[in-house]
Amino acid sequence: MTSYRHPLGRAALAVAMTGAALALAACGADDGSSTGHSAHEGSSPSASASAPASGSASRHDAADVSFAKGMIPHHRQAVEMADLAAGRASSAEVKTLASEIKKAQDPEIKTLSGWLTVWGEDVPAKGATVHSGHAMSGMMSGDDMAGLEKASGKAFDTAFLDLMVKHHEGAVAMARTEKAEGAHQGAKDMADDIIASQTAEITRMKTLLGS
Repeated sequence: MTSYRHPLGRAALAVAMTGAALALAACGADDGSSTGHSAHEGSSPSASASAPASGSASRHDAADVSFAKGMIPHHRQAVEMADLAAGRASSAEVKTLASEIKKAQDPEIKTLSGWLTVWGEDVPAKGATVHSGHAMSGMMSGDDMAGLEKASGKAFDTAFLDLMVKHHEGAVAMARTEKAEGAHQGAKDMADDIIASQTAEITRMKTLLGS
């Protein structure tokens, strides 16, 4: 009896062990496959692709810094000129134009200042009219601003329009330099906006001047 049952016992044991081994192997395969899938998801193409895009968005060069440092005081002076129009201009068109200039340029000053801060650069002090040792294109002199502050009525309208045309032409020139030499996409986009909006305003102002 013993010699007859022994082989069966060994066979049964072998079958049981084989089944257990297969079950363990299946579990191991599931764990490995799950881990592998999880790791793949963690380094998905969309996740890895976002890193270069972020780096590209913050990339800037010396031209971008120069644009921001020059345009901030340039815009500040335009806003200062626009503020004078509210109480001194006689023309409704001049008052409307001045209001639009301030509304457009105030937010751009904040944006430009924010970029300089992120880039580790100094924001120009208020009252600055010179950048890199040179007077900025289209900036009014102290005498120009003093004359504008003293004018009123139609004399103010004419002086404001004449000076602002030159001021805008300077801003457009600075924006074109940024477009040609800058690397920061946000700054280049702002340059596009400045060129489009201020060129249109130059046309309006020349029409109001009758030229």
